[in-house]
Amino acid sequence: MKKMDIEEKNRFIESWGSMGILWGINRSMARIHAFLLVSEEPVDAEEISNHLSISRGNTSMCLKELRNWGVVQRVNLSGDRRDFYITEPDAWRMLYRIALNRKSREFDPALHALRHLLAEADMQGSEKVHERLSQVEEILATLDHVISKFLESETRTRTMLDFIKTMAPK
Repeated sequence: MKKMDIEEKNRFIESWGSMGILWGINRSMARIHAFLLVSEEPVDAEEISNHLSISRGNTSMCLKELRNWGVVQRVNLSGDRRDFYITEPDAWRMLYRIALNRKSREFDPALHALRHLLAEADMQGSEKVHERLSQVEEILATLDHVISKFLESETRTRTMLDFIKTMAPK
């Protein structure tokens, strides 16, 4: 296998950083994750900061959040007191954890707020608005059911994705 070119790695890091907004995380956090994805060996926070031109404080906060998401692990190297970091080695598990986090941090609160609004709001004279919000709630409830079944377990998610892949045209 051919060794990865540094320019290609950096292009990937920047693209992944831009895409991070889609998963609901900031650009620095996504760039750090991408840097770890393309790193062959565990990397310490200083190397990450220097390579990505990010402050140590920002790097530390982003690494902590990535660890909370379960997509980055802190490791120790024998004979070295520094903390080193690696990405989750299983890409399926990593993407599964990202999907779980997105659902719990974004989708679930939005659906809860909508349901609360529908239950508590005085919609007198706003039948059109109430009907529209009820339709949105019905659609989101259906999506919630499907997503919840899809994300019920990592094994189930892999199985369902494999099944969908067989049906998708190439």
